[in-house]
Amino acid sequence: MSLGAIAGLIAAIAFLILAVFISFFLIRLSGTLKEVNRSLPIITNDMDSISRETEVILNNANDLLEDVNQKVATIDPAFQAVADLGTSVSDLNEATRNVTDKFTNNAANLGKFGVAATVGQNVAEKLWKMRKKSKNKSREE
Repeated sequence: MSLGAIAGLIAAIAFLILAVFISFFLIRLSGTLKEVNRSLPIITNDMDSISRETEVILNNANDLLEDVNQKVATIDPAFQAVADLGTSVSDLNEATRNVTDKFTNNAANLGKFGVAATVGQNVAEKLWKMRKKSKNKSREE
């Protein structure tokens, strides 16, 4: 065998090995494509079902959201009334504090007046007694 014949034989064997690997690859690729062709209608049906269910869920969510918005709109006046009541109670507390402060100041002033009145009463009683004594002395004489 000549060198050219050996090179041709090696090239032929390499081509045969390449052809065998390509055929195995094509057989596996064919099997994979058949499986994809079988799975595609199932996946399509499942996606249609999921999209219908998703649409129903979104419609229910929209209905619930509308219901919640209506109920919140109904409750808003109650919250406003509670806020107004809080403001009224705060105003009442402030007015009560003002009246209490005025009463306390008046009581302190009244207390001062009461002490002065007591002292004045004691002085008046002593003067009255002294006058009575002096009248009694003048009658005795």
